[in-house]
Amino acid sequence: MSPKISIIVPCYNQASYLDECLQSVMDQTFTDWECIIVNDGSTDHTEETVERWTEKDSRFQYISKENGGISSARNAGLERASGKYIQFLDSDDLLNKKKIEKSLSGSKEYPLIISQFTIYTNNIHHPGYNHIEKDFATFEGIVFGWNLKFTIPIHCALISRQLLEGFTFEKGLNINEDWLMWMHITRNNPEVLILDEPLAHYRKEEDKKSLSSDPYKVFRERVKVLPIIKRIYGDTLHDRLAYHMIEFHTNQLVQLKHEFNKATGGKVVSSYLALKKYYYSLFQKKNL
Repeated sequence: MSPKISIIVPCYNQASYLDECLQSVMDQTFTDWECIIVNDGSTDHTEETVERWTEKDSRFQYISKENGGISSARNAGLERASGKYIQFLDSDDLLNKKKIEKSLSGSKEYPLIISQFTIYTNNIHHPGYNHIEKDFATFEGIVFGWNLKFTIPIHCALISRQLLEGFTFEKGLNINEDWLMWMHITRNNPEVLILDEPLAHYRKEEDKKSLSSDPYKVFRERVKVLPIIKRIYGDTLHDRLAYHMIEFHTNQLVQLKHEFNKATGGKVVSSYLALKKYYYSLFQKKNL
């Protein structure tokens, strides 16, 4: 019989975190799962690490492929998955041991169950960037609020396979590939259960600078999604989102210029680089 849950773990050169990640899977109090580990062409000791887990427990499965990026790896996992629900889990992140049990413990099964999350830094848990609200997980909420008003790490969600029908991650994106996934699974505004407990743990090491911690790269990568949205959802949504992004970032820059002038004694900002440096410093403080 097929397992109830398919946990998909893409990994690329993160063997140092993989044991802790897979232990959080093994520790799940809900036991009807399969865990599909996708080695995306790692050059470290990922394969040796995975072999220990597949020998330990047959519920761990292994896929080895040429490097193609996070989207390609998740797609490979989705092709293999046979569970009724999908749980994504990046190889440096963790699940609370009761994440799946609490997601499915009610008398009713929801197509989409989302938990709160923590930021996991140097073995210390901090509150998530935001508290996840139910209205975030609507199509309009995801399209216009994602990474502007809130974020939802992908492993917060337990997703019915039915919601993912017809979906594949866009291979050309390095960031925001999960934004498109959230649009797809909320496009018909399914019934959502929000668990008000931090059952997903997102690792963010202080000495690691990820793409998502650079606001300028984030904006450029966000713009790359626009033609994909136009192709999938049409001109109207594309244009609404483009105008929304322009307005949001224009207002943000005006506010930052005001704050910069206040912080520097009312001097006029004449240097783009000075404003950029100030913007970046604010962003870094806000995001650990």
